Amino acid sequence: MVGEEHVPMIPSAPSKAWSAEVNGQFREVLAPSNAILLDVLRDKAGCLGVKRGCDMGTCGCCTVMIDGVPRLSCLTMAHEVSGREITTVEGLANGSHLAPIQQCFADHGGSQCGFCTPGFLVASQALLNNNPCPTEKEIACAIEGNLCRCTGYQQIVQSIQAAAAIHRGEADAVVSNNAAHSDPHPSGPEM
Repeated sequence: MVGEEHVPMIPSAPSKAWSAEVNGQFREVLAPSNAILLDVLRDKAGCLGVKRGCDMGTCGCCTVMIDGVPRLSCLTMAHEVSGREITTVEGLANGSHLAPIQQCFADHGGSQCGFCTPGFLVASQALLNNNPCPTEKEIACAIEGNLCRCTGYQQIVQSIQAAAAIHRGEADAVVSNNAAHSDPHPSGPEM
């Protein structure tokens, strides 16, 4: 459609100020009064790690922590959580250093295509925040609302177990190599 000739059949909701602590930073945005948290986080707060999957609360791709508790942002009205502390997958890392759960997912193959990974990471971190020694059954229970079509879940469970060992101090966290370094292939790929 070109131009401004489109007239919506349903009046849009009035915009209101919405604010919360998102990933440790105070955010205040103008959002429709009937907006779901998923849309406010992605479209207004710039948290693109929160994924839109099913819009029905069945896939877990949009999982975020609200005051430390995992919730589905596609089923949460933004105005209900105004003023609260919200953590998305972007808030798990410490600057450019991955959180142990993120590094373990990378190291143990917990993510394949990666679409569901943000929801799994947030749900897993919420589990580890409250239970540093989860059993396999407790891990399965914590991630039961998250669907993955690639891994078969075993690598996800192994990733969470490895991160739990780091949280308990039984294993060393992987030291990330974020230092600047030369391009290993300065002339391009071998032909």
